[in-house]
Amino acid sequence: MLTFYHAPWSRSSSILWLLEELQVPYELEMIDIRARGGVPESYRSIQPSKKVPAIVHDGQVVTERAAITIYLADRYSQAGLAPAVNEADRAAYLTALVYCDAVFDPAICAHVQGLKYESNEYPFGTFADMLAYVELRLANNSYAAGERFTAADTQLASGINYTMNILRALPEKRVFKDYLARVESRPAYRRAQQLDAELASSVPFFSGQEA
Repeated sequence: MLTFYHAPWSRSSSILWLLEELQVPYELEMIDIRARGGVPESYRSIQPSKKVPAIVHDGQVVTERAAITIYLADRYSQAGLAPAVNEADRAAYLTALVYCDAVFDPAICAHVQGLKYESNEYPFGTFADMLAYVELRLANNSYAAGERFTAADTQLASGINYTMNILRALPEKRVFKDYLARVESRPAYRRAQQLDAELASSVPFFSGQEA
């Protein structure tokens, strides 16, 4: 049994895409992270900060997108979305996954909030360094971990799409647009987008109803 805790149009949408890529059955539990009264305290037993995403698989709780992605892609290795431990691309794959959570996201947040700091004052470094690294990485590789699509792309592409096209925090660089065009043509991505749109229509925050 696999249960996925999700809020539409949130950071957990990248895990929704991953699940569609893996094509494994799962039960979706909606968490209204934008509810007026807040997320129920009972959810803290699943996710300590009451955030999404989270999964429970055969009784085991996994939180944090990088951990969930590694867990699922390895557990359902028949989908071919994770390089094996002894493959050369494994290092780049793990690096890209953790980079999204540990560097990309916090650097974007600091940039949007106008935080002024020196690189060594925060472990994730500067927005400029992050931007330069991601741009160079995608200029030299078709995908996050090299020349094949992996589960890491569900995370990196989701982050680039949101921060460039919605948040407008990432500059619209050709290398980013070309990368998104490659990954967003995938059927699983389109299925996940459609499902998220349907789920969002049932949430008061998106539908215009009173919470």
